[in-house]
Amino acid sequence: MIGRFISLEGGEGAGKSTQAKRLAVALAERGIDALVTREPGGSEGAEAIRTLLMQGDVARWSAHSEALLFAAARADHVEKTIRPAIGAGRWVICDRFLDSSRAYQGVAGGIDDAAVLALHAFGSRGLLPDRTLVLELSPEQGSARAALRDGDASDRFAARGPEFHADVAAAFRRFAANEPARFRMIDAAAGIEEVAGSVLAAVSDLLP
Repeated sequence: MIGRFISLEGGEGAGKSTQAKRLAVALAERGIDALVTREPGGSEGAEAIRTLLMQGDVARWSAHSEALLFAAARADHVEKTIRPAIGAGRWVICDRFLDSSRAYQGVAGGIDDAAVLALHAFGSRGLLPDRTLVLELSPEQGSARAALRDGDASDRFAARGPEFHADVAAAFRRFAANEPARFRMIDAAAGIEEVAGSVLAAVSDLLP
């Protein structure tokens, strides 16, 4: 079995966690062992950094500090979890990866894309997913879903303003347009089952 690496990207409330789990179930039905993981997190060290990144005031960290923390968490995640699983022939389904850093700290945070990619090249040796699925949802719909999900417990990123989230959405669209071989855009406004079907179809060419 050839290990594959799939990332799910998108703004707040797009349903990435739900669809990652559904994809793993669909793959299991086809005899494929899949590991579902997340960023920031996915390893002991990365989960510790996640607490620093997600909690506290919106202004707790600058975009540059966030980029460094995310890169450190990702390096540990890749080394301890992602590469070993792929090497063992498993599929890895990751809720967010590098492209979230490029969108949130890069485009929306004002950091040059080349700098974010340089951090990734150093920390994670440039690992990229075989396929990146962007669950596209308008920032307004996403914010409404996130509010229902989180109530008064929004994290530092969900709590940011509409302009920030509009920049993030535009960034994902631009990445997909520039890298059509890796990216697939998924309409996340559809029902859960319909989105799950679109997600599976978007990786069908990678199935054994």
